[in-house]
Amino acid sequence: MPLLFCSDMKTFNFVSLLSDPKSRLCLCSVFVTASLICGVLFIGSAFLGKDFRMSQRSEIDVNGTRQGTQRNKCRNQCRPLGSEALPEGIVAKTSNLEMRPLWGPVAKNNNTKKSVNLLAIAAGIKQKEIVNEVVKKFLANEFVVMLFHYDGVVDEWSKLGWNGSVIHVSAMNQTKWWFAKRFLHPDIVAEYDYVFLWDEDLRVDNFHPGRYLSIVKSEGLEISQPALDPAKSEVHHLITARRSRSRVHRRIYKSKGGERCDDNSTAPPCVGWVEMMAPVFSRAAWRCVWYMIQNDLIHAWGVDMQLGYCAQGDRTKNVGVVDSEYIVHLGLPTLGASVGNKAIERGAQ
Repeated sequence: MPLLFCSDMKTFNFVSLLSDPKSRLCLCSVFVTASLICGVLFIGSAFLGKDFRMSQRSEIDVNGTRQGTQRNKCRNQCRPLGSEALPEGIVAKTSNLEMRPLWGPVAKNNNTKKSVNLLAIAAGIKQKEIVNEVVKKFLANEFVVMLFHYDGVVDEWSKLGWNGSVIHVSAMNQTKWWFAKRFLHPDIVAEYDYVFLWDEDLRVDNFHPGRYLSIVKSEGLEISQPALDPAKSEVHHLITARRSRSRVHRRIYKSKGGERCDDNSTAPPCVGWVEMMAPVFSRAAWRCVWYMIQNDLIHAWGVDMQLGYCAQGDRTKNVGVVDSEYIVHLGLPTLGASVGNKAIERGAQ
C-alpha cells in the first residue's frame, strides 16, 4: 500500500513536504486512498439505507395487510350469519313491531312519536272486558301492544276502538311463553326499553304505566313486577304482596317454617325474583331471559326462581316489586282449565 512509504517520516512540515517530490507522492497516495475509502463507505451506506427503507416498507406493508385482514375478519364475524355477501351499509340487524300503512309517503308516517315500551298479553275472549281496561291504559302511555290469542278468537275483538292499533297473534291453546319465544326475539324488540309480559286476569285500577317505569328506572330494577293487592288478589307467594307504606321492596322476612329469610338471604324465595303473572323486563334482561326460555316451556313453573341470572348484576338489588303502583290478580282459570285444574296446577307449582 502507498501508506507504507510514509512510515519513515520522522517530522511533519507541510512546506517541506510539498517541495519534496517523494513526499508529494506519498501525500497524494494518502488522499487517493482516503477518497477511495470515503467513496466505498458512502456507496455502501446508500445501499444499506435503501435496503433498510425497503425492509421497513415491507414490514409496514405486511403489518398493514395483517391488521387489515384482522379488521375484515372481525367485521365479518360481527355481522349476522348469512349477511356476509351484502354491502355492510344495507344490513338491518334489528326490527320492531311498528305497523306501516299500505299507502302514503314514508315521511308522513314518521311524524308520530315512536313507542319505546311493549306490552304483550295472553288474551282469551272470556276476559275481554279486563283486557280492554289494561290495553287502554297502556296505549294511553304510548306503548306498543301485542295480544296473544290462545283461544283462536280474533274477530270478536274488532268492536273495540283500539283493535286496529294493536298486533294480534293467534295460536290455539298456547301459553304466553310459547308466544314470547317465537314472536318476541330480542332482535325484534330491541328498540323497546321495557317488555311487559302479562297474564290476562289483572286489574289495573291503581296502576299507571308511566309512574311505574319512572320508579323502576330510579331504583335500577332490571326485572320487576307491580305488587299485588293482598285484600283482593290471589297471592301465591309472600314476596308479591303489597306493602302499604313502601315504594319498592326486594326481599321478605320470615322466621318460621323451613325457609328462614332475613337480611343475610341472597337467593329465592327470600330475595331476587318475581312471579310470572306480571313480570317486567329491561331490554338487556329480556335478551337474557329469552335465551333461558326453552322451546318446550309451557307454564314456566320454577323459571321465576331462576330470573336472577338475568338481573344484569346483583339480583338482591336489581330485582324487585313496586308497591306504590299495584294491581289485582284475579286468579281466573284460563287456557280451558277448570277451577279444579287450577288448584292442581298450583299444587304442582
